[in-house]
Amino acid sequence: MDYVVFIKAIVMGIVEGLTEFLPISSTGHLILAGSLLDFTGEKVKIFEIVIQAGAIFAVMWEYRARIAAVVSGLASDRKAQRFAINLVIAFLPAAVLGLLFSKKIKATLFAPVPVALAFIIGGIVILWVEKRHRRVTRSRVESVDDMTAMDALKVGLAQAFALIPGTSRSGATIMGGMLFGLSRKAATEFSFFLAIPTLLAATVYSLYKDRALLSAADVPLFTVGTVAAFISAFFCVRWLLRYISTHTFSVFAWYRIVFGFVVIASAYSGWVVWAD
Repeated sequence: MDYVVFIKAIVMGIVEGLTEFLPISSTGHLILAGSLLDFTGEKVKIFEIVIQAGAIFAVMWEYRARIAAVVSGLASDRKAQRFAINLVIAFLPAAVLGLLFSKKIKATLFAPVPVALAFIIGGIVILWVEKRHRRVTRSRVESVDDMTAMDALKVGLAQAFALIPGTSRSGATIMGGMLFGLSRKAATEFSFFLAIPTLLAATVYSLYKDRALLSAADVPLFTVGTVAAFISAFFCVRWLLRYISTHTFSVFAWYRIVFGFVVIASAYSGWVVWAD
């Protein structure tokens, strides 16, 4: 047993859990962390997708009562039905575009410098959305239960931008939601719920598509990473819900911008040899 590899898997799981629901891009951080740890390759790309399930299980646990209420009410509760339909509508754009373009994206954009550029651009977008949001005295949609099908479609289209690594799925959906009239709380919670079908589908699809690359010997490594992602995401989700009640997302924007420039500077100066 290679304990060094297991430690790397734990570190990657912690990075996934801490970054999945913050608007700073979990995929981007995993690419950078994997490069620094020399934890790269085709199998690692599958690992990075699969351990997202751990972060999703954390959200499902945190919102277990709401999820149970929606599932039990699908047959008769109009509110539960509308919520479920909105999730399906929001899920479809990224799912369709991901199936069409995932290979090209992985081949050209899964590298440190493109990720760093996406960090910087995403940070600037967050600052712009926050500045615009401050001018709004009252959001049009205060709760996820007030969302229309068109609101869900707009958030789903925003999520599609997260196919570009470094953009941030949560950042795209939260900022997109706020831009289209959702309150900060509604946008954040809908981003959490939308992550469930989106990331679980990505996990299942990746395991099926790349099953020839995997073996039973990979199960312990994938399990360790998933558990680490679950634990770190659990604490991160609870912290974020408290944080957004009194703060904006601007601090994450500045973090993205500074971190992006540091990665680019280190790559071109030779301080760090980033592996693709």
